[in-house]
Amino acid sequence: MAERFLLFLLFLWDLKQVTNKTMRIITLIIIHCSAVYPWQVSGVREIDRWHRERGWKKGCGYHYVVRRDGTVETGRPLEKIGAHCLNHNRHSIGICYEGGLDSKGKPADTRTEAQKQVMRELLEHLHLQFPKAIITGHNTFNPMKACPCFDASSEYSDLQP
Repeated sequence: MAERFLLFLLFLWDLKQVTNKTMRIITLIIIHCSAVYPWQVSGVREIDRWHRERGWKKGCGYHYVVRRDGTVETGRPLEKIGAHCLNHNRHSIGICYEGGLDSKGKPADTRTEAQKQVMRELLEHLHLQFPKAIITGHNTFNPMKACPCFDASSEYSDLQP
């Protein structure tokens, strides 16, 4: 637990360093799931490989991936445009949680308590940095997808502008 807390503090320090770089205008924070079974692994390394296999030369299109144990992995730097939501990448941050399918392959909110806690902490810090950004799920922009398998806009309504 102490190790995870230390990693989170280092993550927050990295987040603070972004203010020293040229930053994009952020109007959206888009929540995703990796759409994997409970036994599958989908950290930045795996997602980077999947995205490169799809021809995305810059690799992982998400800015953050939240693992089942609550570890936050950094994908693309915040100042770089992501590749996670068609027509909205230029002005958004993409956060993906590991999971999203139940054991039968059906879309489901499979977030662990650790993921829920760390995602909220991450979103609270991003909200401080980008207070006008709307937090929403990927399915807001692609209703044919269940991703992220929960109502992100409602769950984080207290962090909306």
